[in-house]
Amino acid sequence: MIFESHAHYEDRKFDSDRIELLSNMKKKNIGTIINVGTTLELSRASIALSHEYDFIYAAIGVHPSDIECLEEAESAMGGKPETDDAGQTAESHDGIVQLRNIAVSEKKVVAIGEIGLDFYWEKDEAVRERQRYWYREQLALARELELPVIIHSREANEETFNIMKEAAAAGTRGVIHCYSGSPDMAEQYVKLGYYIGIGGVVTFKNGKKLKETAKRIPLENILVETDCPYMAPEPFRGERNDSTFLPYIIKEIAELREITVDEVMEVTRENGRRLFGITADDRR
Repeated sequence: MIFESHAHYEDRKFDSDRIELLSNMKKKNIGTIINVGTTLELSRASIALSHEYDFIYAAIGVHPSDIECLEEAESAMGGKPETDDAGQTAESHDGIVQLRNIAVSEKKVVAIGEIGLDFYWEKDEAVRERQRYWYREQLALARELELPVIIHSREANEETFNIMKEAAAAGTRGVIHCYSGSPDMAEQYVKLGYYIGIGGVVTFKNGKKLKETAKRIPLENILVETDCPYMAPEPFRGERNDSTFLPYIIKEIAELREITVDEVMEVTRENGRRLFGITADDRR
């Protein structure tokens, strides 16, 4: 069975056939799916899916392009959350408090994500600084809860690496999702103990950096992902993506490394279980 480390089945692109698609995943050899939130609302939707399907687990967090929902939550309670005499954060509408409360109360929350930096869409330095702030706040939450993180980084490779180097020193575990950096940087992430998320780009003709990364880093540090409904692999590039396309990614990695498809499938499955703390018979 295949371990899907990054999907967005709460996305509206699945509204027409979500139930049918997810109900058939096991028949398509998809054994586990990590469904990843990008806003407070969609993090709750991710948890709802995990309640409906025993093979779906939830990651909760706020994407750098969606930090407004955290700022709105903070504004609604009048600024930073107050603390009581014991130094504990008071109950409020603060977004980080909401994420904390969800994670503590929901057993199928297995990660904080996706969080990080996106400088591709955002050029305003003031907004970039806000992204950095909320990135670090969510990293701190993950450390507090002893949960791994799922990291988004677009055109912010060096800065993301520096932040994650600090985080690793503090004990943070996680995966660099939809990896777009150099093979050399990937090897540095591996030395820090992180996993590298490899998706559909590895099948593209122009995906040379990712192909080289998939060849060079240890298989024990690779997770396979779709990021569906986005980033469909060849020969489906441009179409709506879903987890049943993962075999195309696995096949490409196997060919690049000159090993069997079964080996890639089995090792990446165990990698996912190890990072997210999911045992073979775990149906929480």
